[in-house]
Amino acid sequence: MALQARRDVFQAIADPTRRDILNLISKKSLNLNTIAEQFDVSRPAISQHIKILTECGLIIIKDQGRERYCEIQVKKLAEVADWLEPFRKQWEHRFDKLDTLLVKMQSTKKHKKR
Repeated sequence: MALQARRDVFQAIADPTRRDILNLISKKSLNLNTIAEQFDVSRPAISQHIKILTECGLIIIKDQGRERYCEIQVKKLAEVADWLEPFRKQWEHRFDKLDTLLVKMQSTKKHKKR
């Protein structure tokens, strides 16, 4: 995933409405009208959000008869998760070290009270 594509994806998921759209269609593909009905914004605004999500590859639109359905692209989200993984590991390691230190401090504090 190129840096430009990464930035586009992160810009797309930075918006809470777009994250909500992704959450909705993560359960099942939905048509555009069904998605729009879930939000208290105009249909054109939802269409713009869908366009941004489509352009960065987070969703695809499939025509089924006269309806257009949005489907999440799990592979693209997996790329985001893969990019974030080293940061998650780093913070997990730091929190583990902090936990160890706190347990040690608590133990030392108990021994001093005796």
